[in-house]
Amino acid sequence: MFDDGAPIYRQIADQIKAEIMNGSLQPGGKVMSTNQYAAFYQINPATAQKAFRELVDEGVLYKQRGVGMFVADDARDKLAADFRDRFFERVLAPLVREARQAGIPLTDIIDYLRASDGNAGGAVNQTEKGALQ
Repeated sequence: MFDDGAPIYRQIADQIKAEIMNGSLQPGGKVMSTNQYAAFYQINPATAQKAFRELVDEGVLYKQRGVGMFVADDARDKLAADFRDRFFERVLAPLVREARQAGIPLTDIIDYLRASDGNAGGAVNQTEKGALQ
């Protein structure tokens, strides 16, 4: 499960986030304890604890003292909003800067995106390309 690319605690947090996004973990659902994670994945409990603490700090999980950790009711919405923000920052902001440098009007990019919406793989056919030029 773990690779050498990122710290293990980060990989645990990302796995839990993915499980929330794909519906494997539901709002209000209980997640494994840090000790269960540590035993299951054969890692240091402190590593699992760091991942859980980060998820609690982000509002994705909450702790009920003496009961365990649970998925926050709005966790999926928070994760989707975070993904959206990171997508805009990582993908769209550089695209807009590059388009401006190239003198491409943003309306052309919007038209291109609208024309490609609904096409498999986002490909724009030749008719649509001609309409955008």
